[in-house]
Amino acid sequence: MMLDFIDSQINVWPLARTNYQALGRTERRCLPLGDLNVGIQHNPARMVSTAAKTDSRSIAERPCFLCKHNRPAEQAPLEIADGWELLLNPYPIFPTHFTIASKEHRPQAGFPLDMVEMAEKLPGHTVFFNGSRAGASCPDHMHCQAVKTHELPLMRLAEERHRVSSNREAGEWRVATSAGLGLDVPFAFKSIIITPDAEGMLLLADIENIIGRRYVDEGRLNAFVWIDSGRMLRIVAVPRRAHRPSCYGTEEGKMMISPGCIDMAGVVIAPRKEDYDSLTETDLRRIYSECGETSGST
Repeated sequence: MMLDFIDSQINVWPLARTNYQALGRTERRCLPLGDLNVGIQHNPARMVSTAAKTDSRSIAERPCFLCKHNRPAEQAPLEIADGWELLLNPYPIFPTHFTIASKEHRPQAGFPLDMVEMAEKLPGHTVFFNGSRAGASCPDHMHCQAVKTHELPLMRLAEERHRVSSNREAGEWRVATSAGLGLDVPFAFKSIIITPDAEGMLLLADIENIIGRRYVDEGRLNAFVWIDSGRMLRIVAVPRRAHRPSCYGTEEGKMMISPGCIDMAGVVIAPRKEDYDSLTETDLRRIYSECGETSGST
């Protein structure tokens, strides 16, 4: 059904068609950082997100592009959960890339538990959430996004290193940090596994405390939710230190790199060719260490 939806949108929406076709010409290369194999993608269409002004004055002066009355006429919605609409993202990073917008115009805040229902309805996909101070380009309108799970190196790494036994118990929770899993990664994260039954799901009410209350409350969080092949609910939470790194900018010596969830999950987007060509392992480690927290912070 999702492929039919994507095809139908591409057929009627010239902007989306142009940008999805351009993905086939996107340049990519890999930079291994310890256990995390980071992909670098040169994607000029993403400049609209990378360069987005997120200060309160700029937000107040522009129309909200996620509100229904401001969206392009061609952008058709699908209801994915109560109060949420699934939309094709017209500036894709992957061949399958959705935005999931709240029907109500409200701030990008908290940890939307509806992500669990969305993940259930999107098998094979990871639903993710950029906090208002953690890469969100539209912090005034609550929204999530979704892409195929196999596209995200950090999700693959969490599944490989954080496992549950075959004789798992009902309502079982497993929480581990990147350091506790013995991972060599340039930023800290928490990996959470929940048995998807009534008892386990009840514990979701306390998920914000488990993730880290201050990061949730301050919008300094990237969160990922998906159902793995063993039908376990998985959540990865990346606490953030900064919205953008010190190298961000258009001046000489700066880079237009603005990490959101996908970047923190191991696919760094470089809209400018010069940044794509020049980005080194040292640059990337600095960007991750400035935007993400250290292992001791979680």
